[in-house]
Parts: sequence; C-alpha cells; structure tokens
Amino acid sequence: MSISDFVSTAPRPLIIGHRGASGLRPEHTLAAYELAIDQGADYIEPDIVSTKDGVLVARHENEISGTTDVADRPEFADRKTTKIIDGEEITGWFTEDFTLAELKTLRAKERLPELRSTEYDGLYEVPTLQEIIDLAQRKSAEVGRTIGIYPETKHPTYFDSIGLSLEEPLVEILDANGYSDRDDPVFIQSFETANLKQLDELTNVPLIQLLGDSGQPYDFTVSGDPRTYLDLTTPDELTNIATYADGIGPSKRLIVPVDEAGRLQSPTSLINDAHAAGLLVHAYTFRDEDVFLAPDYQGNPELEYEQFFSLGLDGLFTDFPGTGFEVAQRLYPLTAADPLLGVGLLSA
Repeated sequence: MSISDFVSTAPRPLIIGHRGASGLRPEHTLAAYELAIDQGADYIEPDIVSTKDGVLVARHENEISGTTDVADRPEFADRKTTKIIDGEEITGWFTEDFTLAELKTLRAKERLPELRSTEYDGLYEVPTLQEIIDLAQRKSAEVGRTIGIYPETKHPTYFDSIGLSLEEPLVEILDANGYSDRDDPVFIQSFETANLKQLDELTNVPLIQLLGDSGQPYDFTVSGDPRTYLDLTTPDELTNIATYADGIGPSKRLIVPVDEAGRLQSPTSLINDAHAAGLLVHAYTFRDEDVFLAPDYQGNPELEYEQFFSLGLDGLFTDFPGTGFEVAQRLYPLTAADPLLGVGLLSA
C-alpha cells in the first residue's frame, strides 16, 4: 500500500509526545502522557520493558535508577546488580528483577535534573502499558479526537534471552484493546530489525524501523551482520525495510546533518528516498532547550520544527508537544468549516 493508505490522527504531520510531555513532567508517567495530549499530541510514546512477572511497563530503559527513586529504597538495596545489556556493562536496578507490585511502590523522578524541573519528583507511579492505553482511550473521548499510542520495544534481543519476550504480550494487549489493523491509531517501533519482522507476522498494525545516527541494530551485532544504521538509509535498503515495516523513525541528524561545531549542513535525500519506497518518516527527537538546538536556530526551537516540516516530514517525536503542535497548526491551519476538523482519523 502507499503512504496515503495509512490512517492518522491529524491532517498534518503527526506530533508524537516523546515519553509524554517529558520536557515538563517526569518521563513515562501518566501525568506526562496526559499533559502531552492536552498540549495537542496526536500520539503518545511509551518505551516498553517487562517486569519479572511478565507485565509490560513504560520505562526508557530497563535500568531504572535514573528515572525512579529505587536507589533510595533500602528494601531494594540487594537488587542492585551488574548486567550486560546490548553489549554494554550496566550497574543498577532492572525492571525484570521486580514484580509489578514492587515496581508500583516506586516513584518517578526527572531524568535530566540539571536541565528540567524536579518539582514533580516522587509523585507518580511507573505505569503499565494497559494504563497508558486506558488513558489514551479516555482522553480520546474527553477531547473529541483520537489519541494514538506509539510503543517501542526496548532491548528485544536481551528480553528474549531472559525468557521475557516483548512481542507476544505486546500484540496480545493491543489486540485486546482493539488495535489490530493497519488503520488503527497505533505504531510499533524498534531499533532492532528481527523483532519487527516477527511482529510483521503477528499483527497488521503499522511498524516503524528506528534508525540511529550511529552504530547498528543490536540483532545485527549478535548475528554478525556488518551493516550500520547509516547503511540502512540507502534506497535499496529502504526498499528492503518496506518489506516488513511501514515507515522509518530516523534520528533527525540523518535528515539534517551537523558539522563538528554542531552547525547545520545541507539536508540529505532520506525523506524523499523513504517516500519513494512507500515509507512514512517520523523523526526524533525535538527538544526546546538550547543545549539540544543547533546554533543556527539561535535558541528558537520553532525554527527547527519549521525546517523539518518544510522537508516533507510525516511526523516527529518531541519532548515538548505544545511547541510542535503550535508550529504545525500555524503551518497547516484548519478552519472551522473544514469537514475534517476534529474527526480524528485522517489520512497523513
């Protein structure tokens, strides 16, 4: 099918709340997701990991000392350990060593306290995927537009290796909640390829191949495949991706590179090449803070959105959905007379 066959939640590029409105609330909390929706996000994005008892929860990483108060909980001091995750030695506390009931006693905290407010630390639980779906469906009814979900499977090769596969329970939950067809408001994304190919056999919902600006998919590392993410951006490789996925989620630096000083270089042909292969393009990650902006934007994050929208982007992941929504509404205005206004299921 072509890109125009996809059903979206907006008649413009999608605004995807990256871990919720994670620039303003602790990431991957129901409060962050709800704020993202209230600010205009079309989709909310939970990173999915597993508990010891096989429940899917939202955390950026399965190591949780940076996003919860677990290190301050003496009752869990003996859970601190060192593991090899995707070839990297990591010391901390891991979701797969906790039951859901134990995780629910923890409270979220800001991951970037040097940049963002810590006033909401200690207020929010670690949510399950089901709780996030419940929120999206409740808010859809409240605001009168469809709120999609955009789960990412984190470290799927690792979770397979410890007997906590993410794919089957993810599809089971999606199916149970009415997300089973390509026009349902859901995307599944992954930085690995093998699990997307597996998911392509398990579900009809759209799949997104994430592409980093360095390194390679970890399943390639395990199998000895030498290809890098950059290699996967060629027209031939994009055509191959289109055999199992419906879009790509590239680092924005694969679209607009920067030099060693961080200054913008000429855009690549990636968006056009992906579109030629029939793939959607949802880029990551857009943030308001000056430290994350190329100096060319002179501290104005709206200029970054404007540039990427002008290149034909189909959607983007942002920590500040309100900023992205405001720019998108300005560049892609709707009028009250527009029959599509507020319908919620519109072709991208």
